[in-house]
Amino acid sequence: MYRNSWLPEVFNDFFYNNNMPKANPTAPAINVLEAEEQYIVELAAPGLRKEDFNMSIDDNGDLHIKMEKKASEQNEKAHYLRREFAYSKYEQTLILPEDVDKEQVSARMEDGVLNIYLPKIKQNIQKVARQIEVG
Repeated sequence: MYRNSWLPEVFNDFFYNNNMPKANPTAPAINVLEAEEQYIVELAAPGLRKEDFNMSIDDNGDLHIKMEKKASEQNEKAHYLRREFAYSKYEQTLILPEDVDKEQVSARMEDGVLNIYLPKIKQNIQKVARQIEVG
């Protein structure tokens, strides 16, 4: 399987799927971006609201995304001649990279896209330059 060199291997396993079909063809499309201070997961969710999602991080540090949308109440004065989008459900677990600060994960719904922000752990880079005394 092809691997992007800039994308952590754990993300390749979940997100790089051009060479293989999706297990669930109705699953939302996912983008993963990496910035200097965070990863951003974009999940296509047109027509959904933030109330339709439930996200959690388990004891292993894995991110669980659940979506459930039920059809709106039927109009009392009319009836459907055909109804195909009455219910949808989606669930996925993402194994997060080790450098994600799991206490600071957040999400926001915007313009039909669920954005999940995975901030990286801030690491203090120790400078190695120093003066050495000769004893």
